[in-house]
Amino acid sequence: MTTVYDFKALQIDGKEVSLAQFKGSVLLIVNTASACGFTPQFGGLEALHQQFGPKGLTVLGFPCNQFGAQDSGSDAEIADFCQVNYGVSFPMMSKVEVNGAAAHPLYKWLCSEAPGLLGSKSIKWNFTKFLVGKDGAVIKRYAPTDTPEGLAGDIEKALAG
Repeated sequence: MTTVYDFKALQIDGKEVSLAQFKGSVLLIVNTASACGFTPQFGGLEALHQQFGPKGLTVLGFPCNQFGAQDSGSDAEIADFCQVNYGVSFPMMSKVEVNGAAAHPLYKWLCSEAPGLLGSKSIKWNFTKFLVGKDGAVIKRYAPTDTPEGLAGDIEKALAG
C-alpha cells in the first residue's frame, strides 16, 4: 500500500527530501499561492504549526502557479514573501504543479486517495488542504474555503490517534 512516505519532494531551497522523514507525524499538505484571496491563510497555517508542531504536526506548503498565475515568483521570492509577510516557519517546498500531466506524483496520489467534490481527482484552487495521519494515509481533504482554524479539531484527533 502506498503512503505519503513513499514520495520525495524538493524543499524551497532545492534540496530533495524524502517524506519518510516525517514518519509518525501528522501532516497538513497545502498547495499555496502568494497572490490569492486565500493567501492570508498562511497566518492560520503558521498558527497551527506553532500550536500543534510540538505535538507532532508538520505543515508542508507547496507553492503552485496553476490557478490564475497567483504564484509566479521564483522559489526564493516565494520564500521571502512567506517569511516577511506571514512569519512562515513551517517547511515550504519548491513550486509544483498539482493538476495535469506534469502534476507532482504526491499530488496525483493525494487526489486519488481523497477525491474532491463529486469525486473530482483534481485540485480546484489554491489552499486545498490534505490531512495525513501518523500512518501516512490521507484522513481528509479540505476545500480552499476551509480555514486553518477550522481544522484544529481534526488535527487534534489525528494527533491522538
